[in-house]
Amino acid sequence: MTPTLQAIGLATLTCGILDAAAATTQAATLDISPQRVFQGVASGLLGPSSFERGWRTGILGLVFHFAIAFIISTIYVFTALRLAFLLQHALLAGALYGIAVFLVMNFIVLPLSRRPKRPFNVKFAATQLLIHIVVVGWSIALSTRHVLGMFHIS
Repeated sequence: MTPTLQAIGLATLTCGILDAAAATTQAATLDISPQRVFQGVASGLLGPSSFERGWRTGILGLVFHFAIAFIISTIYVFTALRLAFLLQHALLAGALYGIAVFLVMNFIVLPLSRRPKRPFNVKFAATQLLIHIVVVGWSIALSTRHVLGMFHIS
């Protein structure tokens, strides 16, 4: 397996697992079950009916969750192959990437999805932003640097 595929795989798994843990932990503080969290992800494609289908749509949402982790990891890894800054300054680059992913998800992807709209909650949004910086951005950036750093940092 090439270093590029290894970096994508590690970043996807690390981001996907840690973000799922963060999402379900945050939801638990609001008495929301993990099944409901991932049904919410599936509702982006299926709409409100995803909440009526039990774990079938929960599992589908988990698959979508990892597909998103794969996409954002792949984008970062291929960009890091061209911009050494992303490998040399992984914490800063990862934080900025986490902010970018948060903005794209919240202002483009979610508004275009079929997910039921929720009222804006500042505390929830701030927690999500922090999760995107620390969990999403840093896990992808540090995983990428771990695998590619030995090959590309000058």
